[in-house]
Formats: sequence, C-alpha cells, structure tokens
Amino acid sequence: MAATKWTVQQIPSQTGKTALVTGANSGIGYQAALELARHGAHVLLACRNAAKGLAALERLKREAPGAAAELVEVDMASLASIRSFATAFAGRGIPLDLLINNAGVMALPKREVTVDGFERQFGTNHLGHFALTGLLLPQLLAAPEPRVVTVASLAHRNGKIDFDNLQSERDYKPLGAYGASKLANILFAKELDRRARAAHSKLISLAVHPGISMTNIMVNGPGTKNLQAIVLRILAPIIIQPDDAGALPTLYAATSPDAKGGEYIGPDGFQEFKGSPVVVQPRANGLDEAVGKRLWTVSEELTGVVYPALG
Repeated sequence: MAATKWTVQQIPSQTGKTALVTGANSGIGYQAALELARHGAHVLLACRNAAKGLAALERLKREAPGAAAELVEVDMASLASIRSFATAFAGRGIPLDLLINNAGVMALPKREVTVDGFERQFGTNHLGHFALTGLLLPQLLAAPEPRVVTVASLAHRNGKIDFDNLQSERDYKPLGAYGASKLANILFAKELDRRARAAHSKLISLAVHPGISMTNIMVNGPGTKNLQAIVLRILAPIIIQPDDAGALPTLYAATSPDAKGGEYIGPDGFQEFKGSPVVVQPRANGLDEAVGKRLWTVSEELTGVVYPALG
C-alpha cells in the first residue's frame, strides 16, 4: 500500500460498473453507495425498509447530482426475499461488478429469529449475505473484475463459532451472538477468496471493518443502552469516527487497484478504532481455515444455496 493516507480522491473512475450495497440507507452502507455513485458507478441501494431506502436515495441524489442510483428492496433476514431479488437481478442480463455485503443488526437484547428460524444476527449478518453472494455469483463472474467486500467488525475478536449452538438456542448473549456473526463474515470472505484462487477465478473477496464509527447501529441499536454504550458515547470524540470515515476501508477494498483478494482492511489508528484504511489482521479465530471450510458447508446446508463453480 502507498505511504500516503488513502482518501476517496484516489477512487478510480467507476463508470460502467454496477454495484450493489446492502444496508445502504444509512451509515457505512450509505456513505459507500454515495462515493461509488459520485465516481460513476450505477449503484443499487439494497434496503429492507422501502421508506428509509427512498429517503436515502433522495439524499444521495441531492449530494451527488446526476448520479446513477436506484432503490431495490431486499430483506437480508429472509431467504425468500434474497432469492426473489437475485432472480430479478439475473433477469436484467447485466454483470454485477461489485457486491458490498454491509447490512447488519447488532446486539439485540433478546434472542430473535428470522422468518427462516435463524438467530437474527447470525441469520442477517452472515447467512443472508452468504446466500445473496452465492445466488449472484453468475452475474459477478460475468463482470471483468468482480469484487465481493464483506463488512465485519472489531467485535469478531470476542466471537466464537460454536457449531453446537450456532443459533444461540442454548445460550444467548447479545454481544456474543453479534461477535460470532462478524467472525463468520471474516471466515466467509477468506474462504470465498481461497475457493476463487483455487479455481483460478477473476473474482476477489475481501473483508473490512470500519473501526468504531458513529452509525445508527451503534447509536440506536436496541442492545446499546447499557453501561458499555454510555462509556462509548463519553469517549466518542477520542475513539469514534464519523460514518464517512468509517466507510473508507470498504471503499478502498471495493475500488483500489492495490487491494488484493483475501485481505482484511481496517483503520490504521490506535487499536484500529479510527484512521485511514490499511491491511490489518484479524485475531487468530478469523484465520482458522478448518472452521472457515466447515462454516461454508454448514451455511450451504442451512440456506440451501450451493455455490456454482467459481472458475
């Protein structure tokens, strides 16, 4: 990576590219969609809530006049919704150059399940994106230089993939379940890239994390009304960066010619809380290839989405 700090000014032209960003109505997702649109991409803002999605689209068009952007409704907590969108997108007959797996839910105070019966954080943050990526793979592989960027979190450091309690049925801890889902994001991104390399595929897959960013999921999450969250808000000026800065690792991974498959990108500051995007390393739990391979197999079984050949 270059010695100079990477900024959005270094994003190459994205003209002619199609990008899909999940959870694009606010926070990291919105900022990533905005900059991609500013740099010429046709951006699909994938949102669960149509009203919030429309408001985000209108905001984007105000902030980036003339941008090519549209709203698509996708509920990452519903396999039926994901399948419906993937089918509709395939019907367009166009390649997908960039997929940013960003949508997420955080630290729900009580265990909830998706319509498919998955614990909501694991189901939304990991399984939904696993399914979406697999279903869109033919469109990704039709692009000249396809990329998949999966947004993880510092919370992966305390995460554990317990195959005997994947859905937190025996023991539910809000931040524990969130950490597990974010660890799964890293394991998935790395396993996808390993499989792509083994197949001599042009697709590359990277994981990123935004440090600690002032987003809706951080401020308004139903599980963030505790002492830890109060302390975080007090320390905010020191350790928390705005969401446009938090989006930089995502944008670097999505657009930089220097980004390489399998990398994990995060901020360069103290404890990776904030800063400019650089290659960082997950904890050892995010580098366990055996767990990554097993998680892949289990994810295919749970979602019913079996990936086609990556070559």
